[in-house]
Amino acid sequence: IVSPSLQNEYMKDNFLIKIETWHKPDTGHLENVHGLDAETWKKVDVVYIDIADRSQVDSKDYKPEEDPCRYKSVKTGRGPLGPDWKKELPNKKDCPHMCAYKLVTVKFKWWGLQNKVENFIQKQEKRLFTNFHRQLFCWIDKWIDLNMEDIRRMEEETRKELDEVAGPPPP
Repeated sequence: IVSPSLQNEYMKDNFLIKIETWHKPDTGHLENVHGLDAETWKKVDVVYIDIADRSQVDSKDYKPEEDPCRYKSVKTGRGPLGPDWKKELPNKKDCPHMCAYKLVTVKFKWWGLQNKVENFIQKQEKRLFTNFHRQLFCWIDKWIDLNMEDIRRMEEETRKELDEVAGPPPP
């Protein structure tokens, strides 16, 4: 499970964004993969993202070169995705696939703003996940040949770049 979280030094425990991800080799039909208790699960709002559904993409975010309905991979032959791609995928035995199950927890305890800020953050997370996974599909020719050593090297380079931008941690 991948689980990055963000807290704000000023707001301490009153602000939290936590994203937990499980990757499963399916098409998104599993329920409660994060193993939440029944009471918590009742409060969960399940949001399905279809990377080929243009209506889920904000017009200001749309890029034709990152549209899975238009993209065809040279290296794998995958794409373009049609309207029934999720129904057809399980029948394609030579096409590995996975679903990224995301559990986004947002806490913003500030009287008068809590619901508005939490809803805004949830909406932005959906937008981010939709755009990112569309890009991931359309960039497959850039990453399909990478091995774990390549990926770990790139992760380390990215970590160093982020550390430089962020500066030293506060005392």
